[in-house]
Amino acid sequence: MEHVDNVGRTIRETLNYPLIDLGETTITLWLILYVVVGVFLLIFLTGRLKRLIVHRLLTKYTNEFGVRMAIGSIVRYIIVFLGLLIILQTAGIDLGTLTVLVGALGIGIGFGLQHITNNFISGLIILFERPIKVGDRIEIGGTHGKVTDIAARATTIMTNDNVSIIVPNSEFTQTRITNWSHNDQKVRFRIPVSVAYGSDIDKVTALLLEVGADDPHVEKDPPPAIRLSSFGDNGIHFELLVWTTIYIHRRGKFFSDINIRIVKKFNEHGIQIPFPQRDVYIKEANTALHHPQSNTK
Repeated sequence: MEHVDNVGRTIRETLNYPLIDLGETTITLWLILYVVVGVFLLIFLTGRLKRLIVHRLLTKYTNEFGVRMAIGSIVRYIIVFLGLLIILQTAGIDLGTLTVLVGALGIGIGFGLQHITNNFISGLIILFERPIKVGDRIEIGGTHGKVTDIAARATTIMTNDNVSIIVPNSEFTQTRITNWSHNDQKVRFRIPVSVAYGSDIDKVTALLLEVGADDPHVEKDPPPAIRLSSFGDNGIHFELLVWTTIYIHRRGKFFSDINIRIVKKFNEHGIQIPFPQRDVYIKEANTALHHPQSNTK
């Protein structure tokens, strides 16, 4: 029994051994363990709370997943901030001394962390202003894809090739973004179509409208529309305007299906799709060739 007491006394003395003094606070191994375990539990529990808010509580009020993710992330950040203050206070750390220490360290590492800080602040701006949200289809810097996650430092975009692109949050506050589903999931696509000169314009218009109306992924309201956009070198250029909510994340597949239907419909009704061609006229010259005659004496 005495051996057990000695071991316990040794452990307590080791854990309470002063490592460094910060003002009126003495940093010990026990204090470090307390803070590390407290921060780990705080991050773990707030992550579980965020999932509960997103997948359970907010489903009663909104079906938009991106909005629920933004609210859940903001609530988690607030609780983590308050939890850190509580952990430091209960550990007996003087926050005034800690402020001085953080300020001193900030001078030394501020330049090294300025990009991380910029991305973190940009992430907060994204969550509050919501120019993008999880589930949106966006284009930024030549990257096309679906937003799958908005974290503290970066945002993840999943392309149609199933490739994850990690974009720093600061880029979303400094560059232009195209958000195909910012207000709702309904978007209009312009599908270019060309026909040869001499084609029946009324017939072409009717066939294109028929293709748009027969496609199950095209919205009936607003209905498909046709525009004659220009007269080209080899044909007349139209645009088939259609609305859809299904294929905003697979635009290439949608365009391909519509174009296949157009080709089949034109072939059935004898409408010719133009291709580059040149007519060459050769004009023969009726110039007599004169040969010099040799004079013989």
